[in-house]
Parts: sequence; structure tokens; C-alpha cells
Amino acid sequence: MAWSPAGIPAPSATGQPVEQADLAQFGYKQELHRRVGSFASFAAGFSYVSILTTVFQLFFLGFGFGGAAFFWTWPAVFLGQLLVALNFSTLAARFPISGAIYQWSSRLAGQTFGWFTGWIMIIGQILVAAAAAIALQAVLPSIWPGFQFIGGAGANPSPTSPTGAENAVVLGVILLAVTTTINIIGVRLMSVVNSTGVVLEILGVMAIVATLLFHARRGPSVLFTTTGAAPTPGTSYIWAWLASGLMACYVMVGFDSAGELSEETHTPRRITARTIIRALVVSGIGGAFLLFGALLAAPSLTDGHLATEGLPWVLTSIMGPVGGRILLVDVTIAVCVCTLACQASGSRMMYSMARQRAFPFHRALGRVSPRTGTPIVTSVVVGAGAALALAVNVGQSTIFSALASLCIAMLYLAYLGVTGPLLVARIRQARHRGSLRGSLSAQVDETGRPLFSLGRWGIPLNLIAVAYQIVAIVNLAWPRKAVYDPTGHTWWLQWSAVLFIGLTLVVGVFVHQRLRRDATVIPVTRFSARPAQAAHAQAAHLAAPETDLA
Repeated sequence: MAWSPAGIPAPSATGQPVEQADLAQFGYKQELHRRVGSFASFAAGFSYVSILTTVFQLFFLGFGFGGAAFFWTWPAVFLGQLLVALNFSTLAARFPISGAIYQWSSRLAGQTFGWFTGWIMIIGQILVAAAAAIALQAVLPSIWPGFQFIGGAGANPSPTSPTGAENAVVLGVILLAVTTTINIIGVRLMSVVNSTGVVLEILGVMAIVATLLFHARRGPSVLFTTTGAAPTPGTSYIWAWLASGLMACYVMVGFDSAGELSEETHTPRRITARTIIRALVVSGIGGAFLLFGALLAAPSLTDGHLATEGLPWVLTSIMGPVGGRILLVDVTIAVCVCTLACQASGSRMMYSMARQRAFPFHRALGRVSPRTGTPIVTSVVVGAGAALALAVNVGQSTIFSALASLCIAMLYLAYLGVTGPLLVARIRQARHRGSLRGSLSAQVDETGRPLFSLGRWGIPLNLIAVAYQIVAIVNLAWPRKAVYDPTGHTWWLQWSAVLFIGLTLVVGVFVHQRLRRDATVIPVTRFSARPAQAAHAQAAHLAAPETDLA
């Protein structure tokens, strides 16, 4: 690959585009079609987070545990995830490769560690797609009772009721069939649908927030009360508050999906690092206003409706059946686009591992359709896996809370598989250079601008991010009966998160043993022992895995 005197990547002598020549330095040829621009990249992350989908889906859970004061779990989780996103952006600028989490972890901590990180991430993404799809139950029956297929229009549509939970599975499987078809057709259609859905979602958030604030019944002081919280006799409120944080944790994941589309994005070193942060920040601000407006506008905080029906009940109550349903249609669009983004992200992760021959049936899963430029088989597998996860949960009234907590615990664990090794790498790099400040490298993106970097703040921000993730994982997987087994009759349901994560790792050991000999090795990042070496790396940092992680 050619470089200009200023260190800007230039097209190769054969006329290859910059991105294609860039990708070749990592040992990959361009198979996926590059048709994702700046807004579409942002849309990939924003639609995965999808505050309309996730806040509407699990508002009842957060409020049911913590009451009005559960609002403060939102800024706490947002700040923690922002630190994670900042570290991810550093890596996205340096390794613009599909299968981002898997690739980053492998290049920081080695092939085996990276493989298990990718394995956990894929299982988690399949479960996330399933959890996103069943969010339709939170809105469709409120729009038209005819969408309550199980039990008929007179049945209880609440997601926590037996009829509501079973109907959620039916609606979710139908949606997964639609999103699988869109993902198969091609990235251009997926990008158009995603971007359109995001525009409508942002407009919907603005309209809903304005409506809620206009119909406010109480003042902001309610946020400092526990009104509406589930009674917890003999225990401190802090435990209820921590449980209510499951909602915020569930919402603010998936911002890294822009990195999954790096090989389909124009100038990914410049765009992806920024859209990862932008997707989370916009989602964090919009979600905070949604929660704030809902708590101020709800007709009642104590009659039980808010803790069982959530935001759909608030909208239909204050706007009437017609106005509320119009806004809920926009929420339905957001749910569909969110499921589409989750499935697309998971399929790229699986494809990235398969082309390394590091995933079962890699010959089929590692193929890209020359016509559509998409990994068709992986899209089908992720969609079918999510549908299977829903089918297994037929008859389980805790499917919403249990599946949400489990899948996010898996994603947080995979995220830790990146930030943990990154912290170790930064500390090693700083020791080699004799300073915790590290080097503010002049490595550049496709346009000649410096790559995104945290500079001297890299180590402290990385350390706080890792500490936050450990606390969040423990909180998510904690065997709460109210989340995993509210009936209190099945011990293995109560411990299902811990058991499932353990089973995933055990199965992973056997799968990895069978594949590791044939898998293509991903080189581990090397570190410059002297600052002078960083200048040499500036002229050829793509030709070798050496890079600056400041």
C-alpha cells in the first residue's frame, strides 16, 4: 500500500481504493460491498441501541423495581458505557475490520482469548436479536387488540402475563423472518431501511418527549422519591435500585455495531470511531428525556399500571386511543429496525470468525454472496438462532426480564474481553516508553487527519471502564428471583444467567479444541519499545500489526 509523504494512505499502484488497500494490509480481501456512509454508520449503532424499542420494552421493569428514583440509573449507566465507547473508538480507528469485538480482542490478547470473546459475543447477539424482536408485544396489542393472537383480543397483553409472553414469541418469530429476508437481500436495502427507521425514530422521540412534557402532572422533585417501587421489607432500597438498573444496562449496548460494518463503510478509520460515540450520546440524551417525561406525565405512579404496562399505557392515557396509537406506530418501526440492526451485527461477527476458520461450518458461514455482497448463511443462522431462543421460552412469563438480563450480561462480558486486554496493553506500552502518558501518535485516517485517541487519559479512563463493567456484569447476572424466577419454584431458573454463561464457556472449550489447529492466526499487536520507533510506524503502521494504543 502506498503512503504519501504526509503519512496519508493512498491508492495502490493497481488502482485499488484506499479502503480496499487498507483492508488488504490486515490480510483480507474486499468481499462485502462498501455502501455505508457516515449517517448509515451512525444509524447502525443508534438503531441497535434503539431507545424507543428498549425503553418502551422494559420501562415497566425498571420502574417496578426502583420506582421514580430508578431514573438515576440512566446517567450512571450512560457514563460507564461512554467510557467503554471511547475505548472502542480508539480500536475502531486502528482496526477497521468486521467482527470488531472478536478482532480487537484477538489482536490485544491473542487467538484463544479473542476466540472466546467472539464466541460469547455471538451467543449474546443472537439472544439480543430475540429480546429485541419480542418488544413488539409491548406496543402492537396497544395499537390494535387483534395483534393479541394468543387468547384473543380479550386476553391479557402484558408481557409478564402467560398469554402476553406466549404472544410475544409469535410476534417475535414473524419479525425475525422479515429482518432475515432484508439482511439477505443486501446491505444497501438494509442501510436504507435502517437510516429511514432512525430518522423516524428520532422524530418520534422528539414528538413523544414534547407530548409527555406538555402533559406533565408533577414536578422534577418526584425523581428523588421511591414512589412506585416494589416493597422490599427489611432490605435497603439500594438493592431495588440496582435491580432497576437492568433496564438502562439493557438499553445502552450495541453502539459498537458501527464497528461490525467497518468493511462496508467508506473511510471507516475516520467515520466509525466517531459514529460509535455519537450513537451512544444521542441515545443517552434522548432516553433521559423519555424517562423524565414519562415520570412527570404518568396519570398515576401507584395504581400498578406503570409497573406492568409501562410507557404504552402512559401515551394512550394522555393522548387518547387515536393519538397514542399513532405514536406507537413509530415505536413499532423502531422495534423492527432495532431487530434488523441486531441481526446484521451478529451475522458480521459470525462471518468474521468463520473466514478465519474459527467457527463451526466455516466453509458455508464464511461465504459472501457476490451478487448481494452480504454473508447470507450467517444472516439465516442468526435469525434462526434467535427464533429458537424464543421458541424455547414459550410458556415462560419471565421471558422479557430474564432474556433481557441474560443477553446483556453476555454482551457486557464480551465487551470486558476487549477493554480488559486493552488496559493491559496500554500499561505495557506506557512502561516501554517510561511514562503513563504514552505517545500521542500522529497516525492518520484516510483523509490525513490524526486517528481518534484518548492520549494521556487512555489508562485512567480505561481502568474506570473495566471497573464499571465488572460491577455491571455481577449486577446483571445476580440470581434475583424477581428477575429470573418470580414464582420461586425453580432453582435453575433463578441461577439461569450464571448457568448459561458457564455452559456457553464449557461448550466453547470443546468447539475451540476442534477448530484451533485449522484456524487462521490473527497477529497480536506489538508495542514500540522506544518513542523513536513510533515515528517509523507512522509511515507503515498498516503493513504490520504494530500500533499505538494511546
